[in-house]
Amino acid sequence: MKPRALKPGNTLAYVSPASPVEPERLTAMTALLEAEGYRIKMMPSALARSVYLAGSDQERARDLQDAFDDPEVDAVLCTRGGYGCARLLPHLDLDRIAASGKMFLGFSDITTLHLALNRRGLATVHAPMAVSFATQRDGWVYESFKRVLKGESATPEGAPRGVTAVSGRAQGVVTGGCLCLICDSIGTAENVDAQGKIVLMEDVGEAPHRIDAMLTHLLNAGLIQTAAGIVVGEMTDTDGKIEDGIGGRPWREIVRERLGSLGIPMIMDYPFGHGKNMLSLPLGIRAELDADAGTLTYLEGLCA
Repeated sequence: MKPRALKPGNTLAYVSPASPVEPERLTAMTALLEAEGYRIKMMPSALARSVYLAGSDQERARDLQDAFDDPEVDAVLCTRGGYGCARLLPHLDLDRIAASGKMFLGFSDITTLHLALNRRGLATVHAPMAVSFATQRDGWVYESFKRVLKGESATPEGAPRGVTAVSGRAQGVVTGGCLCLICDSIGTAENVDAQGKIVLMEDVGEAPHRIDAMLTHLLNAGLIQTAAGIVVGEMTDTDGKIEDGIGGRPWREIVRERLGSLGIPMIMDYPFGHGKNMLSLPLGIRAELDADAGTLTYLEGLCA
C-alpha cells in the first residue's frame, strides 16, 4: 500500500506520539507547510506534557489513531521523537492505520511505528519532524522534504553521497531507522524484517561500546546477515561519549569491524538521521544501493 501524495489545500495533522514539544519550536515547519499551500491540524494532545512523555499513553494513542481515522486529515507528521512510541502499540489498531493510505512522517523514536506500519504494507517516510526545522538546514534538506510530500523520491542536487564501506550493488525494499529502536523490536510482534532488504541505520547520543553492542545484537540474532544492503547514516555525538573504564574507538571503525566482513554492499555517512542535515527517505518501497557510487536510488515512487 502506498500513501496518497499531497497537494495544496490538503491537511497535515501534528501528533506527538513520544516526548513533549515546545510550541514555539513548531513555528518554522508550520510556516514552510503553509507556504506550500497545506493546512495544519493540531491534534488535541500534541502539546501535552507528562514528565518525559507528551501526555498519557491513552492520549497519545488516541491522537495518532484519530489523525489516521479523520477524513479531513491527509497526512500525519510527528512533532518530535524522544521516547514513548513502543508504549502505544497495545492501544492502536495498526491494521486500520495502515489501510488509511495516509502519508506518515517522522524519525528517531518514530522508527517503532515505521516498522509496525511497514510490516502491514504501508510505505512511510523517515523524514524531518515538525521540530526539525526549528534549526536552520541546508537547502537540499527542505527540497527533499517538500518533494516527498508530493510523492517524489528522487535525491535533490547538493545532497552528499555516502562513503563506500563494502563495494557492490543491491536492490530491495528499504527498512530500518534508528538503531536502538531496530534492536528494541527484536522479540516483539513488530520485529524488524531485514531479509533481502536495504537496511538504514543511524543513532544519537550512544557511547561507542553501545554501538558495538547493538550491531553485535543484530548479528547474534541472525538478522543483519540476511540484508541485501546496509546504509549507515550518522551516529551523532557518539565519538564524544567514551566512558571511563571502558574506553572506545571511533564509531566508523566499529561499524566496519562488526559489519564489513559480511560482504554485504554498505555505505556510511549517508545524509540522514540526527545530524544537522538529512534526506527524507521513503521506507517500504524498492531502491537500489550503489555502494561504489555512494548512492541510494529509489526504483519506484512513494505514492500510488
